[in-house]
Amino acid sequence: MYLAEIRPSPTGRQAPSKASPDEVPAQWHPDEAPAQWHRVLTLLADISLFIGTRPLWAQAASHRLVVAAIVSVCYASILVTGVLTLVVRRGRTLARLDLCVLVTAVTLAVCGYAMYHSGSDESVLTTQAAHEFLAGHQVYGQPWPWLFGHGVALTATMNGGYDYTYGYPPLTLLLTAPLLRFGHGPAAAVMVSTGALILGAITMWRMLPVQWRSAATLVCLGFGLLPAYARLGYPAIVACALLIPVVTGWPRMGGGGRADWVRAVCLGAACAAQQLPWFLTPFLLAGVYALRRGELGPRAAAIAVGRIVGVAATTWLLINAYFIVSEPRSWLSGIALPLTQKANIHGQGLVGLALYFTDGSDRLTWYSHASLLLAVGLLGLFVLFVRRLGPAATVLPWCAFYVATRSQDGYYLMMTPLWLAAAVTAPWQSFTTAWQPRPAFLRGRDKRGARVAAAALLLAPTAAAVTLAVTGTPPLRMDVVGARRAGGAVTELTVRVTNLGGAALAPHFTLTTGQGMSRYWSIAAGPATLPGHGSASYRLLPPDGRFTLPKAGTRIRVRAVSATPMTLSSKDVQLSQLSP
Repeated sequence: MYLAEIRPSPTGRQAPSKASPDEVPAQWHPDEAPAQWHRVLTLLADISLFIGTRPLWAQAASHRLVVAAIVSVCYASILVTGVLTLVVRRGRTLARLDLCVLVTAVTLAVCGYAMYHSGSDESVLTTQAAHEFLAGHQVYGQPWPWLFGHGVALTATMNGGYDYTYGYPPLTLLLTAPLLRFGHGPAAAVMVSTGALILGAITMWRMLPVQWRSAATLVCLGFGLLPAYARLGYPAIVACALLIPVVTGWPRMGGGGRADWVRAVCLGAACAAQQLPWFLTPFLLAGVYALRRGELGPRAAAIAVGRIVGVAATTWLLINAYFIVSEPRSWLSGIALPLTQKANIHGQGLVGLALYFTDGSDRLTWYSHASLLLAVGLLGLFVLFVRRLGPAATVLPWCAFYVATRSQDGYYLMMTPLWLAAAVTAPWQSFTTAWQPRPAFLRGRDKRGARVAAAALLLAPTAAAVTLAVTGTPPLRMDVVGARRAGGAVTELTVRVTNLGGAALAPHFTLTTGQGMSRYWSIAAGPATLPGHGSASYRLLPPDGRFTLPKAGTRIRVRAVSATPMTLSSKDVQLSQLSP
């Protein structure tokens, strides 16, 4: 179902054009009183602009008075728009207020960039990769350790090291390269991601039906969430912006025409910007095939999907062509790095059980297996029940990350504009004629039990993998037997470690006081590999020469990880144990 486009009528009013059988004509009339839900949506988008604006103004007022003045004008715009939203009498006027909210949001996003463009580890890596590209040097597989530290986060790996290399497809660095002259440090990469978010918001605003346009402002630029990620220079923001025209009205894909070409090009470019679109693409293609097969038959549906795949793949190859030719092996390993690097476990998903609620697990690899199995199982469910699950095509792929070893919320948060775009332009009525594979044992109304069993069977491997993962036990028993202190800091720690399993492990140690994993401590004495059922004492030194003790009541944990197999062992430490 798509809301029909609005065309002028002979009377001067805009009337909805004739809708296809699966469309519902829009009920928006610009000269009539707007619907109350439209007012509320505009007001919510307007209110969302307050979030994060005060810290921006406070920072600007100290040394960037022009920016502070612009933010003050934005405050006035928010207030006036809020009043007018509740009192205007015509839909046309409220639509203009929707535009005012968008302009205010864009202005605040630009002010945010002007004040905060120091970026993050991702923007620092992108900037360095762009410099290397312009210099004709190899980009992938090259470590740049000097970029990190001093506030720039590190990605620790389970082998006791850190990843200092660029691990994304090249589109974002290619867009950053021409802008390097316009700023210092990672400012150019931040400019690319912020600009992409703004363009994505404008694109969604234009593509959504008139009454829904403020929802685009709300989800893209409101709340302060995505603008914050954009100011950190995340390539995923560029990918999300490119996916917006793909998923807005995506059930129309495969019908032919210029729109198909544009969507396919944007899909290929998104896959060349960051890896997250790789997980969404199979769901979209499966949905397009089901929709077109329900209308045109299997051969025409296959041709339609093949055309999309061909254009998207060609776009992706053209963007990657230079690197495929100049550094094929390092390029391939680089773009696959997030899947192969064995980064330290982290996130808000099930892996938190091993990190915070138990003392670890010797089966961390099964979280990765569970994530892959869940992605495959959800895709199978989507194909089997596309008429029911079709509207959720832009949400389902991210569920797999909840059970992964890296399950941080950014993986799904940064893609939430796609959820909204599909919710408005791809509701369940769009899928009533979609083709669903129905073997004999699944046909008929009396086969409900068989369909439930088929769904359970598709998810059973995930359930088994998750069960194995969460029931793992820590392979190492650790006891703090000595500590050396200087003032309020620990300068050396001695830990007695016993390998409870039969496999030899190469442990790497750290001390944590909060969420996630801290930097590794160096091993001053102790074996690099601890044999099965063996014991040894390890003398550990903190990464900066001293570990400042936290205040009383803070949970302190000594942790040990290993890469092959992937394991985590933790032990709570009392402050009294850290006394000399």
